[in-house]
Amino acid sequence: MESIVQKLAKKINMSCDEFVGEMRKRGCSEPTAMKIWRGEHEVYKDFNDNDIYLSNLRKAADVLKVTTGQLLSG
Repeated sequence: MESIVQKLAKKINMSCDEFVGEMRKRGCSEPTAMKIWRGEHEVYKDFNDNDIYLSNLRKAADVLKVTTGQLLSG
């Protein structure tokens, strides 16, 4: 089953390696980028503005050229 991130990446023809590379350029670790790629963030419900996960989701949204909410709404 594809994660939200994988579905959005597919729409813009972005591979996993490209996604991880772009996330690394934005200061995200490779293991964290892979967690986001796999959709592990989708199990969290209560984010706050200072949450490290939310910060990384903002980076992912920038990479995918979507809003952060699109990564959370599924």
